[in-house]
Amino acid sequence: MRPGAETVRRTDGPVRPAVPGRAVTITRLPRLTERKQLSVPNPEGAPPVFTSHRHVDAGTRPPGRPPLDQAEATLVDQYTRLVRLAYLTLPATLTRHQRVLVAHGLVQRALPRFGGFRADRAPRVPAQRGSDDQSVAAWLRVRVLRAALAHERRPRAWPRRLPPPGALATLLPVVWGLRLFPRAGGAEEIALSGALARVPAAARAAFVLRRLDGLPDSEVLDLLSAAGQAQPEAVLRTSHTLEDTAGPPAETLLRSQEFDACTVQTRPTDLLRRRHRMRFAGALAAVVAIAAVLTTALGADVGGRPAPPPSVGSAEVPDPDDLVRIPRDDWADTSRVDFTAWPARGGRTGDRPLLVRALTTWANPPAGAQVTKSAATTAEPPGGAPQLLYAGDLDGTALVVFHDGHRLVRYGESAGAAPELSFARTDDADVTTAAAIALHRGEGGTRFLLAPWIVESQSRDLLRPDTPGNALGANEDGITDPVRGPSAGGSCDSWPALQLRSSGRIVEKHAFLVTDLGGLSPAHLSYTPLPEDGSRPRQPREATSPTALASWARTACRLTELRDDDVRAVNVWDFAAQELPQDSGRAVWSCTRATTWRGPGHVLIQFKAPAASAREAAPVVAGARSTAACSRFGQHVLATTHWKAPSGEGYLLAAGSREVTSIKASGAVETEVQGPTLAHKARDDASTQVRARLSDGSRLTPVGRD
Repeated sequence: MRPGAETVRRTDGPVRPAVPGRAVTITRLPRLTERKQLSVPNPEGAPPVFTSHRHVDAGTRPPGRPPLDQAEATLVDQYTRLVRLAYLTLPATLTRHQRVLVAHGLVQRALPRFGGFRADRAPRVPAQRGSDDQSVAAWLRVRVLRAALAHERRPRAWPRRLPPPGALATLLPVVWGLRLFPRAGGAEEIALSGALARVPAAARAAFVLRRLDGLPDSEVLDLLSAAGQAQPEAVLRTSHTLEDTAGPPAETLLRSQEFDACTVQTRPTDLLRRRHRMRFAGALAAVVAIAAVLTTALGADVGGRPAPPPSVGSAEVPDPDDLVRIPRDDWADTSRVDFTAWPARGGRTGDRPLLVRALTTWANPPAGAQVTKSAATTAEPPGGAPQLLYAGDLDGTALVVFHDGHRLVRYGESAGAAPELSFARTDDADVTTAAAIALHRGEGGTRFLLAPWIVESQSRDLLRPDTPGNALGANEDGITDPVRGPSAGGSCDSWPALQLRSSGRIVEKHAFLVTDLGGLSPAHLSYTPLPEDGSRPRQPREATSPTALASWARTACRLTELRDDDVRAVNVWDFAAQELPQDSGRAVWSCTRATTWRGPGHVLIQFKAPAASAREAAPVVAGARSTAACSRFGQHVLATTHWKAPSGEGYLLAAGSREVTSIKASGAVETEVQGPTLAHKARDDASTQVRARLSDGSRLTPVGRD
């Protein structure tokens, strides 16, 4: 188990709560013939598990069924692999908490039962070459796969939290007061998770069996057929399409914490809302009791018909008294500097009617309400009492902002207009990405609510790198003066950004840039300078130096192509410099990467040749969406373009990142050079293919091309 993780062991009864926010491996000693450890979280409200088990006579063993003791020993040995297979096969529509619980339940119930064994009527597991353990492992895989695949075949009308008739055992095990989920991975893991969610469950299972368990395609086809999959060949072909997303290190990604359902984190949910639930349950019980008494007493008057049940809303509305309110100075005494450290600010934080309207609209949006949400963000009702960040009036609009741990929720109401509700994803925010909220957008510009750790704010124009920033006023609640957006009409003669400085109580003299790209939280801007000869890769840094501002001046207008309410940060990486032919000066190749809150990023490659103006937008020569290029998971970059010299002659240019040792062109141009840059005479319409070789011998293709 990892350092810092906490182990909780139990035999019966509810699991005691662990320290919130810490990784925890929950183990339970199952009642088997041997007392061996199984890594098992005990869920709360686990969804149903649908299987096709039917009774057979006691004492008979279905074809291929292994002895119980041998099946048990193999399950204990393969437990983590089986849980990971079940977790990745289960539908993405289930929450991560539910998938963790159900995955453990499926694996635990994969053992054959004593006596009246409930057999699965499916094709017999094909014989495995090798030891009996391999055959038993395949038999267990089929059991787990069949049960996990059955979740996608659940009837649409069947409630999520109730088991099918006769399957009450699928609700066990149970955890009270905790939510369990694996730790979030990096951009590569999140991208792979999204790709897995877009394919059928059987394709996910085939991908895991091939890349994690190392099974050949023939064995995967046999297992899918034995699990009841009607078209295993089509499923296998679909799983092969995931290779482009996962890449060569798929085994490493699948073994990462993002997909490890045996080492989980805990969060207290019921602990925050238990009192309110108990009050609600008590009130509901009292109403039901009174209704029952009145029905009995007045039965003759109503013709013996039972009274209708009390009306209950579609979602529970938290009590404003239960809202989480952080003291004003707690941000200076915490190791987690993000939205969870924000205090409740504004002149109406005690306005109970306003808070009730905001929470009610969030839980049950009325007809006509304007609901917007960023990509990969849910608009689901509150799961408990959220944190209150702001409540007040601004420019004639009453505004309330909540934070529920992974989302920002902004509520707005104004006279004569329908209420507005906006959702934005903000999980894993930090000092910079939680530094401001776009509180209100009006004709005069956008007014931001600054984090409590911001001690200095300026507005500056990215297109004028030599012009210092102007002081940006903010009131006692941290609300700034209006900041105008980019020029309308596509002229792009200015691009405003906020230059913020955090307090020395948390980070000494830390200045950084953010800009509004349409989301509730502005995007953090950073810069990675050109590589130095013989040095290690250089890391992104704040875009406040003269070199960074000069590079951003030729990139800022391209932000319109990356404008997205889901963008978390944008980095400009100058990955190569090239001396142009005919003594035409020095050009810089840049990769601008916009990273989204959900993980995938979009990139633009710019060729920055000498220009008459330091603010002239450099042309985009390549681009790609949902890619790891230009990130720490995609550090090797190659780009190419056609360029015309001042004399009128055309050239094919190419440049690569620091690990590129040679570049080769073929087709209309046949040439090969040593080093990270290439320049060769060529017509503008010349059709060429460019490839590069890295220092480790592998090949590299240009960004945006196969």
